[in-house]
Amino acid sequence: QILQLEKDGHWGGSLELIQEQTYSSAVSSIQFTDIKEGVYDVHLMQLSNVQGTNDQTESKFYLYEDGVGWETASVYQWARQIQTTAGGSTEQRSTTRDGITLVGSNDNDTNEKNNAYVYFYNLGNSSKYSFCTFQTVGIDYYETGMHFGGAVLPQASKVTGIRFDVSANNFSSFTLGLYGVKQI
Repeated sequence: QILQLEKDGHWGGSLELIQEQTYSSAVSSIQFTDIKEGVYDVHLMQLSNVQGTNDQTESKFYLYEDGVGWETASVYQWARQIQTTAGGSTEQRSTTRDGITLVGSNDNDTNEKNNAYVYFYNLGNSSKYSFCTFQTVGIDYYETGMHFGGAVLPQASKVTGIRFDVSANNFSSFTLGLYGVKQI
């Protein structure tokens, strides 16, 4: 029975592709506005080959609160650890962040790309805070680095959209996939 449920995509933990967006030209913002928040309480976003058109551009997520709009105020709480192949290690955190910083630097040289996954929790539940955890790996100035962290929007609200922005200029190319995670 379990094998049949897995085959049919009804067994918990399986993924449903909600939407995939691929870009090969300059774009500064990507929005997911139909995230099936009433169906899934856990979402997975995969980012493949994110690259900026300029060096040192920061990328952030913003959440869309039902009835409020895109939350861009300094209300997010966020922390991450950064490790590099050169032996560098640092921690960053804030209780007043204006968005969820995923990758601190998107550069534009050949192969300076970032890949990541982000899990979002409770987005469609208006009585709970919205959380996320993330892990990235990429190359910045020819040094490989890894970011691991999490964030929370510490206000109970129903989130119905996710936006991914770059701080300056544009992203040059990448693919974003948003999935719903079925519960066990």
